[in-house]
Amino acid sequence: MQFRVPQFIEVEDRIFGPLTWKQFIYVAGGVGFFVMLYVLLPLFFAIILGGPMVAFALALAFYKVNDRPFIDVVESAVGYSMKGKLYLWKKEPKKTEMKPEEKLAGIAPYVPKVSENKLKDLAWELDIKESIYGDRSQQK
Repeated sequence: MQFRVPQFIEVEDRIFGPLTWKQFIYVAGGVGFFVMLYVLLPLFFAIILGGPMVAFALALAFYKVNDRPFIDVVESAVGYSMKGKLYLWKKEPKKTEMKPEEKLAGIAPYVPKVSENKLKDLAWELDIKESIYGDRSQQK
């Protein structure tokens, strides 16, 4: 027994002339909105208010971004703006820059006193020198 397998399942059927069902709904909605404004308002205000809506309806019907329908872009933009966002910040250590003449002379940058305890001062000074000059075993 043989079965027929559909070939072009991603292509929508053209129902209203050259328009698909979705395209027809978008265009009909935009034109209907413009006609409603035209009946209720003077022509100048109808064009000002209805023009962007007609342009948006035409974009929904015909415009594609990266071969994707414009409605997908609008849906993604609305979802992104409505969703909560998580901001992460990774603190990076501040690098001290030595002047070129200090690099040549081998002068370490000024290290302020941290505490009166000499053991803590010594440990802090060693940490600073290692971070400036790299690994101490490579200096020898």
